[in-house]
Amino acid sequence: MDKITFAVSDTETVDFFVLEQTRLGGTDYILVTDMEDGDGEALILKDLSKPEDKESVYEIVSDDTELDAVA
Repeated sequence: MDKITFAVSDTETVDFFVLEQTRLGGTDYILVTDMEDGDGEALILKDLSKPEDKESVYEIVSDDTELDAVA
């Protein structure tokens, strides 16, 4: 399982483990969890970055219609 680190501020980072990834309508999504094993919090994140960006920018999917489509 791949582990990725997100910078949530200039001084704070959070690690997530990638469970799945997919592309819908030209947009990339990843399903992540905060624990490698066991019952952790799961989130679907949407990649907002452009192809020319050096770093990816992700946002938690909170729109119910979009969440249902991705899930």
